[in-house]
Amino acid sequence: MAGMPMLILVRHGRSTANTAGVLAGWTPGVALDERGATQAAALPGRLAGLPLAAAVTSPLQRCRETLAPLLAARPELPLHAEDRIGECHYGDWSGRKLAELADEPLMKIVQQHPSAAAFPGGESMRAMHARAVEAVRDWNARIEEEHGADAVYLMCSHGDIIKALVADALGLHLDLFQRVSVEPCSITAIRYTPTRPFLVRLGDTGDFAGLVPREENPADRGGDAAVGGDAGAP
Repeated sequence: MAGMPMLILVRHGRSTANTAGVLAGWTPGVALDERGATQAAALPGRLAGLPLAAAVTSPLQRCRETLAPLLAARPELPLHAEDRIGECHYGDWSGRKLAELADEPLMKIVQQHPSAAAFPGGESMRAMHARAVEAVRDWNARIEEEHGADAVYLMCSHGDIIKALVADALGLHLDLFQRVSVEPCSITAIRYTPTRPFLVRLGDTGDFAGLVPREENPADRGGDAAVGGDAGAP
């Protein structure tokens, strides 16, 4: 079967908003916390065996900080900013505590019927999904043209964006994307072909501590997904 680029999706490292339980969205000034910086510092070693052709990043600070150690280790690696893989525009929900948002009527829609959810003053989850998928298709074509069909490239993005891209790769309706979970600085890999994508890694951190039951697990929230992505293992 003819090849197409392999996409390595990296969720940004743990951020100050993750640990504060705040829905960051596009709020400026959201940086990596100490653990997130440690996760980012480990990224070059984790990716050492991959011949990356390019890196594409959400323009948000936490993604740029996540890639900084990798770019320092690989100064030849081209970096491109891509607004379409930026976080969901949560509008009036941005900067609010997730515990407070849990009581909003819209949260039930976000959890159970996200394709119908639109954030006040922001965008719909359907629009977020469409722009992210379009961005990946465009970058697949560009990377293949510039670097060949067997190229590997990286995108650093956000929890809901990566979950939406995984759902697309698996042929799942957007209403099922809340069943996917990706921890901070986890690696998800999708190999595209002309006929179908293959999900070859999902939320890989190389650390099983995240599987230990903890109070913040989705099961302890009545099965709700962490909107924007959870903070990972403590």
